[in-house]
Amino acid sequence: MVTETGKYVTIGDIQVHETLKDAVDKNILPGTGVTTSEFWHYLEKLLAEFTAENAALLARRDELQAAIDEWYQGGCKEEQEKFLKRIGYLVDPPATKIAISTTNVDPEISSLAGPLLVVPIDNARYALNAANARWGSLFDAVYGSDVIPRHPCSSGYDPARGLAVLEFVFKQLDHILPLVDAQWSELASIWVDGREQLVASTTKDKATGLKSPVAFVGYRGNASKGDLVFVHNGLHIITKIHKDSQVGKQNSMGLVDVVVEAALTAIMDCEDSVAAVDADDKARVYSNWSGLMRGDLETSFEKDGKTVTRRLNSDLDFRMAGGGGVVTLPGRVVALVRNVGIRLRTDAILYRGDEAFEGLVDALVTATAGLLDLRQLGRNSHTGSIYIVKPKLHGPDEVAFACRVFDRVEEMLGLAPKTIKIGLTDEERRTSVNLQSCIYAARERVVCLNTGFMDRTGDEIHTCMHSKLPVAPKGEMKKARCTQAHEKLNVIEGLSAGMGMRAQIGKGMWAEPDSMKAMLDQNTDHPLSGASTAWVPSPTAATLHALHYHMVDVFAVQKTIPTDPAIVAQLRHQLLQPPFDATVATLPKRDIQRELDNNAQGILGYVVRWVDLGVGCSKVPDINNVGLMEDRATLRISSQHIANWLAHGIVSKTQVKNSFIKMSAVVDDQNRGDPQYNAMNSAGTAFEAAMDLVFEGAKSPNGYTEEILTRARRAVKAKPDKQLRL
Repeated sequence: MVTETGKYVTIGDIQVHETLKDAVDKNILPGTGVTTSEFWHYLEKLLAEFTAENAALLARRDELQAAIDEWYQGGCKEEQEKFLKRIGYLVDPPATKIAISTTNVDPEISSLAGPLLVVPIDNARYALNAANARWGSLFDAVYGSDVIPRHPCSSGYDPARGLAVLEFVFKQLDHILPLVDAQWSELASIWVDGREQLVASTTKDKATGLKSPVAFVGYRGNASKGDLVFVHNGLHIITKIHKDSQVGKQNSMGLVDVVVEAALTAIMDCEDSVAAVDADDKARVYSNWSGLMRGDLETSFEKDGKTVTRRLNSDLDFRMAGGGGVVTLPGRVVALVRNVGIRLRTDAILYRGDEAFEGLVDALVTATAGLLDLRQLGRNSHTGSIYIVKPKLHGPDEVAFACRVFDRVEEMLGLAPKTIKIGLTDEERRTSVNLQSCIYAARERVVCLNTGFMDRTGDEIHTCMHSKLPVAPKGEMKKARCTQAHEKLNVIEGLSAGMGMRAQIGKGMWAEPDSMKAMLDQNTDHPLSGASTAWVPSPTAATLHALHYHMVDVFAVQKTIPTDPAIVAQLRHQLLQPPFDATVATLPKRDIQRELDNNAQGILGYVVRWVDLGVGCSKVPDINNVGLMEDRATLRISSQHIANWLAHGIVSKTQVKNSFIKMSAVVDDQNRGDPQYNAMNSAGTAFEAAMDLVFEGAKSPNGYTEEILTRARRAVKAKPDKQLRL
């Protein structure tokens, strides 16, 4: 029975906000084969079947944390591993060797290695940029970044900078596609001959060709003048030649660009990078995701006085070398959608009068939208799969719960079993220490296993909040034994479970979007670790990070990763050692103050835009004025860090408040050029929320920030004079 009450429509035991119902009925369901009445009946059933278990899992989290708090407060008299096993925090690993059996996985996830973008799905422009980041101009990425030194120049093309870009690009080609006794910069011409074979000559009329001829796979357009298509380590590269252009005239072969296969996958995020607190926000989130799955998402914006419309790129066709047929390369990434975790609730749906668990709603809505792609409308997955990343799961019981929810969703939607694939994020301590069991629980669905330093460390800090020792300064935590063990075990456990060439093994985000040279210099470490992907903050970063997967054959590296039981046992022991630092109390006062100020600035810079503008992912300058990508994961570690030092007397409550007052002026000054920004002036809803995150940090469940942020954002949206982001 359907009845309307105020802004809600009652359907059995659920009440659906009219804004969300309208979005689902009109924007998502058409084309799925699911009727309106069927969908809302399915949601009612899903909430009826899983709400109580969801609540019980959250209660179990609190129960375990209370036991750990008591253990620390009692002096840690029982040996830690024995204690954690006794309370059920640490479980026995599976009795049999794990071998994942996930099927129908797209090669971008299973058997190719390359960058991964993560973007807020509530922003259509960002989502489209990410979806279209499958291909990137290496010229543009280098020219527009700090990969080569910046020099002041007039507006327009800078020929001197262009020459530096050409030098960089030619060196990359020499490494990736080496020539026989020649360098790319020496070429006068390169073309496809009458036999459709690649031929080249240098400026000295010397014939040459590729050292590995199989790297040339075809061409686009005219055989003698068209784009040339190569492949290396599974990734495609396209050279573009136009001798009469401004760039082409600067080199003997007329090269004007090298287009590289950049991001293979992208996570369209409903979670940490999104500020979705009500039905309006969730409607936008779901509508954008369904637009991607249907293939018709587009958005328009003003740029340089002109209206620009952005939509999904088309696929790329090329003719195979040697007289072969036409081959099509995907023009877009394979998109995964990250649902929220099991803790969040939403007032967009009420179940028996209470806010529904948002993760259950996400599961059904995003999977239903995935039907649009399975009907080959958007062409995201070519293997008939729907990819859902499930974050912030604590241990194997919660992983098993998520998989059972997907079982039920598949039954409701008439999908073949295991159509919905799960991405696991190794970002909570109870998952890390039980990773084998977590993978085992998802062995038929799992397609990716990603680390998450920020969330993982935030949980680590919260777990040991009542220990006798404080945690180390934030910048030192990456060197902590538990962090190093976490990063290594993520790869080892994944490979031991058979994920090599079957699923993604990923590393965390490069957080400095303006520091591309540093990323290029440092991020080779990710593929060298055996990880087949790493998170990047922009299409430019994806284009540049793709070079690392040409430098390193990830799947060859994976074969060398040691999985010796003794090494694994040692790493698991290290994993249980919190990042304590007994010397923190003896640090100079100026160092402690600087650490506090840096954390306060990051918290304020992120929270003010989240609360006042509804922006869930921001580039926030740190105390050194280096722009860092901030989301709720970075907020969690910063707020928990101050809370920990506050609990251990390293800083005082007055000192913290004074730091926030001081740094709010800095943040206000940094945002003075933004017409949407409202200065905090050491007061207001956003400022108070930032303070609450610290002063309530010790008692916030697992150190999560969402409840405080949501409360504050809803308060701002309820104000009559509110300024909201459109």
